[in-house]
Amino acid sequence: MHHNTQHTFVTHDQTKLFYQHWASKHTATPTPFKQDQSNHDQSHHAQSTSDKKAILVFHRGHEHSGRMLHLVEELNLPDFDFFAWDARGHGQSPGERGDAPSFSACVKDIQAFVQHIQEQYGIQSENLAIIGQSVGAVMAATWVHDYAPKIRALCLASPAFDIKLYVPFAEPGLRVLNKIKGNFFIQSYVKSNMLTHDLERAASYDADPLIARAISVRMLLGLYDASKRIVDDAQHIFVPTQILCSGSDFVVRRQPQQDFYQKLPHPQKEFHILDGFFHDTLGEKNRIVAMQKIRRFILQCFAQPYRAPDVLNADKIGASCAIAENLSATLPEKSLKNAFWQLIKNNLKIGSLFSTGLNIGEKTGYDSGSTLDFVYRNQTESRNPVGKIIDRQYLNAIGWRGIRVRKQHIEQLFTRYAEKIQQHKPLHILDIASGHGRYILDAVAQLKQPPESIVLRDYSEINVKAGTDLIQQRGLSAIAQFFQADAFDAQSLASIQPKASLAVVSGLYELFSDNDLLRQSLYGLSQAVEQGGYLIYTGQIWHPQQAFIARALTSHREGDAWVMRLRSQAEMDALVEQAGFQKVNQCIDEYGIFTVSVAQKI
Repeated sequence: MHHNTQHTFVTHDQTKLFYQHWASKHTATPTPFKQDQSNHDQSHHAQSTSDKKAILVFHRGHEHSGRMLHLVEELNLPDFDFFAWDARGHGQSPGERGDAPSFSACVKDIQAFVQHIQEQYGIQSENLAIIGQSVGAVMAATWVHDYAPKIRALCLASPAFDIKLYVPFAEPGLRVLNKIKGNFFIQSYVKSNMLTHDLERAASYDADPLIARAISVRMLLGLYDASKRIVDDAQHIFVPTQILCSGSDFVVRRQPQQDFYQKLPHPQKEFHILDGFFHDTLGEKNRIVAMQKIRRFILQCFAQPYRAPDVLNADKIGASCAIAENLSATLPEKSLKNAFWQLIKNNLKIGSLFSTGLNIGEKTGYDSGSTLDFVYRNQTESRNPVGKIIDRQYLNAIGWRGIRVRKQHIEQLFTRYAEKIQQHKPLHILDIASGHGRYILDAVAQLKQPPESIVLRDYSEINVKAGTDLIQQRGLSAIAQFFQADAFDAQSLASIQPKASLAVVSGLYELFSDNDLLRQSLYGLSQAVEQGGYLIYTGQIWHPQQAFIARALTSHREGDAWVMRLRSQAEMDALVEQAGFQKVNQCIDEYGIFTVSVAQKI
């Protein structure tokens, strides 16, 4: 029998979330694994000898960890610890019922939960399996896609990629209302007897005081958006995955579950339709069938050692390579498609006569340091009213909103790790492609004590000049220097003095699809960073306007088309790891576009 204890953990925004732990029969007492907290980023290297295994369980919407309790015995996996949380706004966790700051905040909660389990219980991520149901399954799949954790298995029971009937007036109506009214709540009218044939379980659902029937519209719309993106981009989930689809599900549609499954790249994947099952797949009368499938799948995944996905050559073969290649192919001259994109290009040129923002983009490239600086300033800088309107629309594009969130994430992680370093040793900052350097100098301004040195580098003379002016304006000339240099020159990077304790490479690697270039740069960086130092790096794992950008916008490189190859988080992390770093933290914007990660040189 598993021994049950109840706990809380502190998540990314300092909220305390409730979870339950069932220790495996090998764990005599549930004493949490403790260690020096100041050192917690290295913690999961210290425990690499541990072979403890665990299963994390994520409940469906409206419910809580107590409703998953039966899994612990029914799965009959005595060698595994089990963990189940109450998502925020559910069960015994705080927050308004059925609500959260955003769907992505809940996904980030999973990241914090897993880090907590690694640190407190000494369990490596390679020894984790995930079971998620309905909304919990979508959260788990989004986490695996966005954070690329190295886990052993993912089991999704009726993932709620597309909800049928929570909403009397469909999704577009909700979006309009949300704009007018702000956040509001929708009552679920799914009756317990539409969830399961198990009368006892249905009755306990009706009687459970911890179940709340409402869901907030921002959570619902966040769920829709994340689902669309994850189903669309499932080729970047590199984990053995099993999907259990209920055959008579009144709540969620089957098609997106099948679309998702079709795109999964891992050879070990399974799709099961459980005939006659209602939506509560793991709480159905005949759930023993589901339990046997999950049990076999998890044991089989653990019967072989963990293998990291082979993604280091994704620039030369595979989905992301093929998509980028197709977007860079010229369209037939007389085709409708070509006429459409020519029209859009001409509109941008005309717009640039009025709008400062578009003018900078047309002149210097939409991916240039100058464009980025305009996006960060976030002001309508045109003199004329038409230009002001265009500027505002341009600055509100989803990609630019994501870029500004990325800047906040860089500053947050920069401050956190800079202060961590300053507790023990001097802080030497390095940025190898600084643009104008604004975001780094903004971040430095927030530090309690100044760094020992700041080295900024960029290939562009314009940027070096603008950055040097900024350094003087801010009175940092004594500690900061700006050099013109190539971020892909390994030898030049390796010779940087003093060695950096905190290096940043932001918005650079996303612009180059060739992994060999990144290898050179990261190899040089690993020489430039001292042992135990940190590297902050950015990624772009998805973009809703990839085709628009490739067909309509020009790049800073000789006015070529700006064709982006999107690198999965798993690929980006693997390249950084190959250079001798280990990822310890990560953030992503709520649109799912830009990631900011921290790795430590080991």
